[in-house]
Amino acid sequence: MSSGRSPTRTADPELSPGPNAEAAPINRLPKRNFRLLLEYDGTHYHGWQRQQGVMTIQEMLESKLAIMLDAGVRVRASGRTDAGVHARGQVVNFYARSRLQPGEFQHGLNALLPPDIVVRRADEVPEAFHARFSARMKTYEYRILNRPVRSAMERNACWHIRRPLQIEAMRQALDVILGEHDFAAFMAAGSTVKSTVRIVSGASIQWTAGEVILFRFAANGFLRHMVRNLVGTLVEVGRGKLRREHLAAILESGDRRRAGMTAPARGLFLDHVDYD
Repeated sequence: MSSGRSPTRTADPELSPGPNAEAAPINRLPKRNFRLLLEYDGTHYHGWQRQQGVMTIQEMLESKLAIMLDAGVRVRASGRTDAGVHARGQVVNFYARSRLQPGEFQHGLNALLPPDIVVRRADEVPEAFHARFSARMKTYEYRILNRPVRSAMERNACWHIRRPLQIEAMRQALDVILGEHDFAAFMAAGSTVKSTVRIVSGASIQWTAGEVILFRFAANGFLRHMVRNLVGTLVEVGRGKLRREHLAAILESGDRRRAGMTAPARGLFLDHVDYD
């Protein structure tokens, strides 16, 4: 005798029913696209993307969504933050056949997620929306605590540099990276991408509270470690070891070995993502 279960319930790769899901009611519901705005402290995670044997932001979020939906869900992010990197404005989307409303996803997930991951907002969006491919521009921030004494409160949210940096020298070098360039010299070694050309539309340095240096970079996309390598090289300018013309030569060379160190992950934040 037939059990009445639909034989095509796992045909959609975006939606995988859980062990207790009743197929018929779920399959009658339309597939809906939900967008979440996330904030997280990446200190205790091995980055965004799922990896074997370690905890990531993606795995944590998907596991809590599976509880709410009683179904496996694939979550797409605007970008893959590395281990130890934080976010104030990470955008993700997922498909679900559910009667739950966006506000219910926000409140339910925030009750289930650990304290270092928060859903700031939830919306239902058109089916064509994709957190990564629909993005127009991303903005990252990098924080340096520039004072003799380290901070107990901000030890996981900044790079501590004891000796004073030359703020104005770093500012004057920023115009070198503005516009469309090949940023191969600032990409992590071993990365494979179709193109290393990116358009940086904004770059600034602020001196806040007399001790925190705040770097901001806005671009249509970023290569792996691009912001951290830019900051590491700009710090060499701030230390007087490099000048503006050296930064221009490094950019033109495309040689990662000529650029500065990769700044620590803990100072980097995905601030926000812009969409049309």
